[in-house]
Amino acid sequence: MCGLTKILFLSCLFVVLAQAGFARHIKGGEIHYIYMGPGALAGTDKYLIRLRLFVSCQSTQGQLETEVSLGVFKNSNNTPAFEPLTATLSRSEIITLGSPSPCIINPSPVCYWIREYTVTKDIPRDPMGYTVIFQRCCRIDGIRNASPNVNIGATYSCQIQGTNSIGVNGINSNPEFNIKDTVLICQKRRFQLDYHATDQDGDSLTYEFSDGYYGGSVNNAIVTSPTSPNLLQPIEYASGFSGLQPLGPGVTINRNTGLISGLAPASGDYVVCVLLREYRNGVQITVHRKDFIIHVDDRCDFPSAALEPSYITCDGFNFSFQNESPPSPLVHSYYWDFGVNGTNSDTTSQQQPTFTFPDTGLYKVTLFVNKGELCSDSTSTIMKVYPGFFPGFKSSGICVLNPVQFTDTTKTRYGAISSWRWNFGDDASGADTSVIPAPSWKYSDTGVKNIQLIVSSSKGCMDTVKASIDLVNKPPISFPFRDTLICSIDTLQLHAKGSGNFSWGPATSMLNNFTADPLVFPKTTTWYTATLEESGCVNADSVKVRVVDRVTLYPGNDSTICLGDTAILNPGGDGLYFVWSPTASLDLPTAKNPHAAPPATTTYTVVASIGKCNTSGTVTLKTVPYPLSAAAADTFICWQDTAYLHATAKGIRYNWVPANSLSNPTILNPYAFPDQTTVYSLFVYDTLGCPKPGISQVTIQVNPQIFPFAGNDTSIVIGQPLQLHGSGAPSFLWYPPTGLDRNDIENPVAILDKDQQYIMKTFTEEGCFAYDSIKVKVFTTAPDIFVPNAFTPGQASNAIFRPIPVGISKLELFRVYNRNGMLVYSSTRMGDGWDGTLNGKPQASGGYVWMVQGVDYTGKVISKKGTMVLIR
Repeated sequence: MCGLTKILFLSCLFVVLAQAGFARHIKGGEIHYIYMGPGALAGTDKYLIRLRLFVSCQSTQGQLETEVSLGVFKNSNNTPAFEPLTATLSRSEIITLGSPSPCIINPSPVCYWIREYTVTKDIPRDPMGYTVIFQRCCRIDGIRNASPNVNIGATYSCQIQGTNSIGVNGINSNPEFNIKDTVLICQKRRFQLDYHATDQDGDSLTYEFSDGYYGGSVNNAIVTSPTSPNLLQPIEYASGFSGLQPLGPGVTINRNTGLISGLAPASGDYVVCVLLREYRNGVQITVHRKDFIIHVDDRCDFPSAALEPSYITCDGFNFSFQNESPPSPLVHSYYWDFGVNGTNSDTTSQQQPTFTFPDTGLYKVTLFVNKGELCSDSTSTIMKVYPGFFPGFKSSGICVLNPVQFTDTTKTRYGAISSWRWNFGDDASGADTSVIPAPSWKYSDTGVKNIQLIVSSSKGCMDTVKASIDLVNKPPISFPFRDTLICSIDTLQLHAKGSGNFSWGPATSMLNNFTADPLVFPKTTTWYTATLEESGCVNADSVKVRVVDRVTLYPGNDSTICLGDTAILNPGGDGLYFVWSPTASLDLPTAKNPHAAPPATTTYTVVASIGKCNTSGTVTLKTVPYPLSAAAADTFICWQDTAYLHATAKGIRYNWVPANSLSNPTILNPYAFPDQTTVYSLFVYDTLGCPKPGISQVTIQVNPQIFPFAGNDTSIVIGQPLQLHGSGAPSFLWYPPTGLDRNDIENPVAILDKDQQYIMKTFTEEGCFAYDSIKVKVFTTAPDIFVPNAFTPGQASNAIFRPIPVGISKLELFRVYNRNGMLVYSSTRMGDGWDGTLNGKPQASGGYVWMVQGVDYTGKVISKKGTMVLIR
């Protein structure tokens, strides 16, 4: 099936703007010439010179002149060859995109106006040739890759070859860029533009992006005397763009075919200049520029399949693929064929598949989007599978006086290592690079140097390896020891590490003194010096060998420890190696300071040695049991109760901790009165030899404090049931039981005909208890709310103004107003009242109005209001 990309681009060469109303009109242009034959005079050639302008379809009559001026300059000195030529309008044609592909959604309208101007001129042959220039203002406004991007003039030029390049009798016509049809480029979509030219003489052509040039200005829009070539000014490009990358780094031009391709940038207008070089017999004879503006549309979209030209895996057979075209809602399905011959299982419909190739080699991988639909697309790529590429390198030398040798150690199973790019990390030089497999480099200073190698194979594998070297002015030497001890009858092997050649001194009593590991056998203490030389860099360092005739040993003092404890054995003397016995109660019998845990009094023997010399000694550890300490069983008390500690011990001195809640912490059986659960430790000391106390513990668990509450005193009327609510501990008992339905629960109901006080006992199952009481006043009246007529805030009595509800189950409101009608107090809680302040400020003496409302125990609403007097 023919892919959509092919449908869009097979007949596409020139790219134009989707139209909007712009004040400026030029969209692009080029100049080329055609050889018409010999001139009228000897030594001249007749040329048809054609200027082709691409202008906006919205251009006005004042922008559509019928004559233009073309400057012709000698390439030898950039001076005019003659007066500017006048070219007249020979073609004017409007071209629109009549029927874009039905697979493109939301296409913007496309229109441009081609206007061609021609002139015929006999031009003398010249060794260096000529440059033809046209200048005009202005390009369309808002060019995205230019800065500034308004009121930008344009320059179009071409070269007429000289006799130096084609010979005195040579003839040539300029290559001509093809013009075919319009095309849409959709933002963030891959595209291809076949922007090639044809040459009637069969010369070789190359293509490249180049700078565009400024031209006319707002004050000199129609330029009649164009600027000479050496004074042309290149356009200043916006950040992220340049003449070599006019559409950003994602778009390139094929040098041999003129094919522009890549990922379209964000929507907008972009000025692009293509430089065409013409070669004959390997010699460049002319250059020809075509400057044009590409419009990238923000509205259009189409299903697109895009892959890079090739992929490679060098570290395995697996590779993950994805459609390189940005996501689009127009893509409904994917179909991948991984190109494995002889199988039908190398396909998938996954969007981003990972495929395992069966073997090394080249595979043609094809991607279809919307396969089988009208609007589909496909593309192919070459997959290279060459695993087994292992990059690496090594270096030799760290002396700053000499070059460092680098060697590539890269291994590859397929192909051969084909290129190297070294960077030696020398900040003092800009030439610290190489492209050979085993280069060397001489640094000028010491320090850490960061080396980088980019290595590649003939199969296309490439990787980067980094490593660091530390350059020094003398090679480093290291020793496993710097001071050691031997016996006079011993031989010792010294050890040194370093890169280079070693020599040791003094050489007396030494074997192999030109190696890193000589043997020495001195009879007296001697300093041995190792000298290390590497390529002219020299370093030296020393080791001290102390010599003794015998081993000195002090095994340590006999001592007493508590049975079950561990002691560290600590002998003195100059021995280097130790062996202890018996070993059963030692953690490390060959250590100088082992930990000993004897099960009884034990005598330990130690043998200390230096080489072949040794001596021995003994040390005794006496074990004594800990003093007896038994703090008795744990117990329980109520809060603020007292416990008697019944301890048993054998000793001469006692000490309880903590002491702050004990009657006497230095006796065996004190009283304890903790406020919270406490662990007491009993320390017992004796004089039998154990230097540590015997320790035991007892826990006194304290039941938390009980907070009894029988309820606030209250008032009821005769016959009104009163629900009591007690709290504190899990169990309750009320006294007397008069009028109660039960007296052993937390919430009994009382029905009374006279005043009554109840005492509530609340207690735990362990026997801890507490008491509280409640007074119940019984009124013989009907349910009512009584309110006093005066109160004296701040006094010892009658300091709060509150209502007294009788037989009321709910207080709905209680409010107090001052003489100005301002609310000074409000509450709905029974028992609350006013203290004579407002926002913390005492109110004035005098009369106040109150309102109260409640519901009695039968559900009847009782409302009252009145006045009272605040007295200070």
